[in-house]
Amino acid sequence: MRCPKCGCQEDKVIDSRSSREGATIRRRRECEQCTHRFTTYEEVEHEGLMVLKRDGRHEEFSREKLISGIRKACQKRPVSPKAMEDLVDHIVATVTAKYEADVPGAFIGTLVMEGLRGIDQVAYVRFASVYRRFNEATDFVQEVKNLEANV
Repeated sequence: MRCPKCGCQEDKVIDSRSSREGATIRRRRECEQCTHRFTTYEEVEHEGLMVLKRDGRHEEFSREKLISGIRKACQKRPVSPKAMEDLVDHIVATVTAKYEADVPGAFIGTLVMEGLRGIDQVAYVRFASVYRRFNEATDFVQEVKNLEANV
């Protein structure tokens, strides 16, 4: 691991702990050259898991892309980073338990919307507007009415 301060590749692990309910390992490291301490995370790589997009393309499944979309939906909303991480952990666990090669993008989108609906309704509508490709204001109004009807 390269030191973020001096760039040296020689370091020692000071502490290792399980994180996110065993999904990752958090390691505290110390650079042997400048003694700077930094943290790294290690997680299982889901090789070969591909997302089947609406247009028929295949794209590698990415936890980073998933958390990025959820963060955008939750931007300036009272949603904690932990709640977002927990939602991503739940989605990744569900996807990897059910699929080994190709996962439909619609399945992931539905999981995200279900999760956001329970966390923050504004974030849910934001995500739904992009995911469902709302074109007009009436689409937003209809989604909010559906949301109110189900509350």
